[in-house]
Amino acid sequence: MKVGINMTIRHLQVFIAVCDYGKMSLAAENLHISQPTVSQAISELEKYYGIKLFQRLSKKLYITESGEKLLSYARHIVSSFNEMEENIILNSKNITLKIGATITVGTCIINDILKKFQINHPEVKTKVFVENTGVIEDMMLKSRLDIGIVEGKVKSPYIVKIPIIYDELILVSSMDHEFSNLKEINIEQLENSDFILREKGSGTREFFEKALEKSQVTINEKWICNNSEAIKNAVICGQGLTVISKLLIEKELEDKKLHPIIIKDVKFQRNFHIIYHKNKYLSDNIKNFISVSTT
Repeated sequence: MKVGINMTIRHLQVFIAVCDYGKMSLAAENLHISQPTVSQAISELEKYYGIKLFQRLSKKLYITESGEKLLSYARHIVSSFNEMEENIILNSKNITLKIGATITVGTCIINDILKKFQINHPEVKTKVFVENTGVIEDMMLKSRLDIGIVEGKVKSPYIVKIPIIYDELILVSSMDHEFSNLKEINIEQLENSDFILREKGSGTREFFEKALEKSQVTINEKWICNNSEAIKNAVICGQGLTVISKLLIEKELEDKKLHPIIIKDVKFQRNFHIIYHKNKYLSDNIKNFISVSTT
């Protein structure tokens, strides 16, 4: 730490912008300041902590290990500062809780949770972002979300997970597929079958791919889609098979539009999780949302 340098929130905001945009010029443009001002802020941070934040190779910036460590703290310091400003200046009015939800969660359960939460906390606004698990995790790490509910596996050690709801994935076909007269199959029977799959980063897809990889089974990815309704309709119309949350197809199973098939010796059971960053300041609103989600 160097005497004579006053480290401020603005220094951290500039540092985060450089990390997110990858170039000082782009960071300056988006912060509406000059590039020399950005360069000076980064230099002062490096002198203040006595570390190198970036390696500069071939006119490109590569964040160092020390920079990565500072970035994690910086995001949450700035996020907490902004939250403090909002709470103090607005006197706890017009507070917005930013919630991430994966597609299955957004389709099946988030509305019930929000309804219960808003009955007890009508003064709190909520903003929901529905994306796949990978995107939600990335937004969480960048402090763009306060809390999330996901069905997939989060990989970062910085994310806290709390299991809340049990879920089951099932294999389904159309009513005229060659498997439609079968109650169960071996996973090897899926070899080279046409499948309608979720996009990369989806928890459902990752869960299924691990089962295929374990059994060394290869399928044909006929459709890639991030919309559950489109996936269901494609299967109903005979475009291929899919593995999907049972919560999403209860009506289609009841109406006999989809045929469920058990895969022998394969368990497609998982939990949805509440997630938040381990360095996140848990405000009363976040604690209340967690409480509603886990009861």
